[in-house]
Amino acid sequence: MLKHLFTSKTRIKLLILFLLNPDEEYYVRELTRDLKEQINSIRRELDNLKKMGLLKSRVKNRKKYFSVNTAHILYRDLRNLIIKATNSSDNLIKNIAKMGHVDFLLISGVFLKKSGPVDLLLVGEVDRDKLEEFLDTLETYEPIKFSILPTEDFVYRVKCHDQFILDLIQDPENIIGINKLQRYFT
Repeated sequence: MLKHLFTSKTRIKLLILFLLNPDEEYYVRELTRDLKEQINSIRRELDNLKKMGLLKSRVKNRKKYFSVNTAHILYRDLRNLIIKATNSSDNLIKNIAKMGHVDFLLISGVFLKKSGPVDLLLVGEVDRDKLEEFLDTLETYEPIKFSILPTEDFVYRVKCHDQFILDLIQDPENIIGINKLQRYFT
């Protein structure tokens, strides 16, 4: 199955679009406009992805709409792969790490195309003004929500089983970019 997944640039564009927008539906002409690809290659790749079970379709108003099959066995893994490749979370982590002493960094929310209480959770000492200035330069369609906690407060909240912290840490979709505090999670 994997050898069939990444065979063309059109398929890659489709995978990125569908996996990053799991609640959206698209019809063929809309995809050709948005992705700037030929209609025949779009149709061919939509059929291939549908045969693999990664996409599903339905007809509405005489148009055939396609959406991602979130029940597919590889959906979550492929989505995480696409998110990591397109968001360049490594660059985000490196840039934030330069803004102070970061013991823990968790990426969630807008960066992973999902809703959540925060988009970034930082633990340590970070220059808030530099962070806000950097986050303003990122191309997101929503404001970025972040929380900065001193290391002592974070450790205390982990030990007290604070629900806010535990929910963020235990969510398998979230990315932990920096973790110098692993010893407190056991």
